[in-house]
Amino acid sequence: MKIFVVGANGQLGREIKRQFQDKYELFLHGTDTLNITNSDAVDTAIAKVKPDVVINAAAYTNVEKAEEDCDNAFQVNAIGAENLATSCKKHDSKLVHISTDYVFDGTKDKPYEEFDLHNPLSIYGRSKSLGEKLIEQVGGKYFILRTSWLYGDGNNFVRTMLRLSREKSEISVVGDQYGTPTYTKDLCWAIEKAMCTTFYGVYHASNEGSCSWYEFAKEIMTAAKCKTIIKSLTTAEYPVKAKRPMNSVMENRMLKLRGLNTMRPWQEALKDYLEHECQQL
Repeated sequence: MKIFVVGANGQLGREIKRQFQDKYELFLHGTDTLNITNSDAVDTAIAKVKPDVVINAAAYTNVEKAEEDCDNAFQVNAIGAENLATSCKKHDSKLVHISTDYVFDGTKDKPYEEFDLHNPLSIYGRSKSLGEKLIEQVGGKYFILRTSWLYGDGNNFVRTMLRLSREKSEISVVGDQYGTPTYTKDLCWAIEKAMCTTFYGVYHASNEGSCSWYEFAKEIMTAAKCKTIIKSLTTAEYPVKAKRPMNSVMENRMLKLRGLNTMRPWQEALKDYLEHECQQL
């Protein structure tokens, strides 16, 4: 099976390479080798390979910077997604597109399901929401996988907390925003399960369970046997440019209905990550 990956240098892209390189024929592209906002470049690259699956792990993910860099966020997250979808449809390739919990506004008091309406609060969320809609308009063989609070091989919340724990005796973390930390390893399992089917559509793919950022930080310290004290802040006490959803917990409803759910409890996935990827930190 030929798999064409964009965003290959990011956390998810590196995990895809790690898990798939011995199973599939991979064609890996970062921003240095393919600009997904250029429709001609995208079509030329995909036409050359004629892949069975295209995985879009590329994204403009700097939530704060996007508030002032709106055009670039929309170019990458919306137009780039549309370009890939258009070329995939033209060349009969499956598209796996990674989206986000930030398409929701966080006002629901239960986990979000795949059919809940979008109402993003930030430029980042709006750009990812439009990307989903453009893919759906193009049609074809697509899987949209929404995930949340992703961590893996790269800069992320877990590694930031571990670094800060070596520098400070006390760390303050927001305690009133809830979501689900998700390990790239688990997301790759979901991608592989989905792409080998013809069950096209929208899926939620985050680890099971939920927590606040504060609870996540405390679990990191406990699992890593760090003695740093974690204090809880409110969102109001930690002002930022971009609004975040207060509750972006998602239910993996469609993965479960299709018999494809392999997502572990987030605490179990975190322990796996700390044991196998953070020993050197």
